[in-house]
Amino acid sequence: MTELRTDQLTAEQIMTSAETVATVAENATIGQALELLSQADFRHLPVVNKQREVVGILSDRDFQRIGVSPFDSHPTSEKARARLDMRVTQLMRGGVSVVDLSATLSEVIDLLLEAKIGAVPVVDEDTNQLAGIVSYVDVLRAIREELG
Repeated sequence: MTELRTDQLTAEQIMTSAETVATVAENATIGQALELLSQADFRHLPVVNKQREVVGILSDRDFQRIGVSPFDSHPTSEKARARLDMRVTQLMRGGVSVVDLSATLSEVIDLLLEAKIGAVPVVDEDTNQLAGIVSYVDVLRAIREELG
């Protein structure tokens, strides 16, 4: 059996880079974030400030919690439509856990399991800016490649 190199692979090696990760500004509306999430093939949306520092994260479950769905960006209920004008800061989870580029695959897996989350933003330890995101799909892809 192939030995996994979970302490040798880093977040930087397995992450989806910031160039391809969709983000939303902290002053955006929930409707804008919902539209972005509904057009893309991902479930997590980092919320960033003007310096591109992570201030929170939104997931498809956060939207479902308020009665809107990324799979239907045009809710029909009046209550759900009214929520689209709220700021993402009212819905996002703040104080989000992040890892730096050098975090090992083992550390990433431990964080995902302990925090019961599906993705973790990766930040540059020097600038604290978003460098990418590692989701459970990225972790599984890396493990699959290691197994051959």
